[in-house]
Amino acid sequence: MRYSPAEKELYINNRKKFANRMNPGSLAIFNSNDIMSTSADGTMPFIQQTDLFYLSGIDQEESILLMFPGASEKLNREILFIKETNDEIAIWEGHKYTIDEARQLSGIQTVHWLSQFNDIFNGLLFQAESLYLNSNEHLRAKNEVETRDARFADWCKKKYPLHKIERSQPILHEIRAVKSSIEIEQLKKAIHITEKGFKRVLKFIQPDVMEYEIEAELIHEFVSNRSRRFAFQPIIASGFNACVLHYIENKGRCKDGDLVLMDIGAEYGNYNADLTRCIPVNGRFTDRQRSVYNAVLKVQNDAKSMLLAGNNIPDYHKEVGKIMESELIGLGLLSKTDIKNQNPSNPAYKKYFMHGTSHHLGLDVHDYGYPQMKMKVGMVFTVEPGIYIREENLGIRLENDVVITEDGVDDLMKNIPIDTEEIEELMNSK
Repeated sequence: MRYSPAEKELYINNRKKFANRMNPGSLAIFNSNDIMSTSADGTMPFIQQTDLFYLSGIDQEESILLMFPGASEKLNREILFIKETNDEIAIWEGHKYTIDEARQLSGIQTVHWLSQFNDIFNGLLFQAESLYLNSNEHLRAKNEVETRDARFADWCKKKYPLHKIERSQPILHEIRAVKSSIEIEQLKKAIHITEKGFKRVLKFIQPDVMEYEIEAELIHEFVSNRSRRFAFQPIIASGFNACVLHYIENKGRCKDGDLVLMDIGAEYGNYNADLTRCIPVNGRFTDRQRSVYNAVLKVQNDAKSMLLAGNNIPDYHKEVGKIMESELIGLGLLSKTDIKNQNPSNPAYKKYFMHGTSHHLGLDVHDYGYPQMKMKVGMVFTVEPGIYIREENLGIRLENDVVITEDGVDDLMKNIPIDTEEIEELMNSK
């Protein structure tokens, strides 16, 4: 594999966390993602199902993890099933895990070929009272394509209708939201690669460069540093394009006098960075651009100080909105009368700041965690306020990734330039 795997202790501890929350006499099953087809015989690059990866470290298709903490035989309490390889597969597709490699990577001692799954599963179900089945229950999920987990759940319910069914997702949302020190180190690697990409394009951007050329510079730097891909579809948005929140066409020309908004991140070992910066195409901010930029930066800095253990996202977003109101008044975009007459369910500031400020980050860019969950030490969040002034062709968003600590937050992107003076200095030191 291209990246250096995390220590197997990460996956051993993650399985313990999950097992400790399972009901007595229960068995849990997790499936890998499919290799998704495009058309004809084309396929998309394989991306592993993050729950399976979180619990096993296995980054290969056609894999199944079975957890049965109450199994009578110790060797049946954790079982990994992987795709059986052969010489022909090795010729056409390359190396696949051997049983010993899968054992070393995951810390699971009992590893079988996938062809043995049905017989072993059927034998163990006689001892089990209930089954934990996995599904995608993320609040933003669009489950239009049937997954291996979904197909397995349908098959399991039909074949074993008398077993009680439990949901794995409530447990996973609880335990995945808090990151271990090993996970933080993996995130730091993705962030460091992202920093290299950002500093590369600071030297590259100039009037008349195309947005897709910036994207090309970034992916060059990411792949050169052992990332496999962008963490998400990158947004390279200059001028008015920055006012389109999910602009991903990256086809425009960067014009002299405009800003270019870059919402980007590198993946490393399935962990994701999420950075947003706005820089002047010609290397110098105008007075108006600087004023709006610094207003967004103030909101970001104030927001970071409110990411504290015990807080929750809805209350946090409400308080960030009040800070944004003040900044928008200072910029002349809102008046005190606007605030006085606003609809509480649709605050006035949302005309210029339409999205939330923070989301969980980790194996998924919008990682696990539900809105009312209390913030805890070890949770990683983005902090990304923005101001979008469509009538001025000006959109500014700034985003850093932070982890909650006992003493507040540690900004994992503190080394990535963000002050206007530093950005201008770097852009003009070519």
